[in-house]
This record gives sequence, C-alpha cells and structure tokens, in this order.
Amino acid sequence: EVQLVESGGKLVQAGDSLRLSCTRSHDNFDDYAVGWFRQAPGKGRQGLACFSTSGFEYSDSIRGRFTMSANDGRNTVFLQMNRLTPEDTATYYCAADRPRNVLSGLVVVCQESGFSVWGQGTQVTVSS
Repeated sequence: EVQLVESGGKLVQAGDSLRLSCTRSHDNFDDYAVGWFRQAPGKGRQGLACFSTSGFEYSDSIRGRFTMSANDGRNTVFLQMNRLTPEDTATYYCAADRPRNVLSGLVVVCQESGFSVWGQGTQVTVSS
C-alpha cells in the first residue's frame, strides 16, 4: 500500500521561498510516477509538476519558479517554490500512481484524473 505524507506548508510573505516535502511511508518511489498538485478555495485541483519514466513535466503557470526533485533514497520528493505570490495560496498535495496510468505515449500527463493515491495535503498561505 502506498501512503504519502506531505509537509512544509506554512504562512509566508510574498516573495518568499518554501520547500514542500512528500514522503512515501515504508518504501521509495521507484516504479511510480509522482506529482504535485494544488487546490485553491473554490477551484479545482491543478497539476503543477509531475515525474515519471519520461522525465519531468511542469505546468506553464509555475514553470521557472517551482522545481520538483527527490532525495537520494527516492522516498521523498520535494517541491521548491520561489518568488511566491498570494495567488499561490492553496492546499498542496502530492500523488502517485503507476507510470502506465499517467503516461500518454512518452509524456506524463500531470492531471488529477491519472493519479489514484493522494496525501492529506499541506496548506500554503502567502500574504501580500
């Protein structure tokens, strides 16, 4: 069973940086695609950055500001967020699934519908 735990969310000021973590309990992310998503109040869940056998995919909305990475043990993935704005305020989630469920050809589709395992979310609030 895949269990995901996000951490690192907090209240920050506009312009600050923040790093979120997502850890898989009892195992690593080998053989899994992993993604970062966020959901702002009243909005749908938005895919931000995903990784699979095909490499990384980033949403245009955060490209150049957010970077996804993993630790050496590959049991924790990170989302480094720079130059935060109030529009980045949301609950941030990580998700995982088998690559075959999220790949379209050689490209990972970073959308909520492709991922079946989700963490509980971590709140990021950016004040102006």
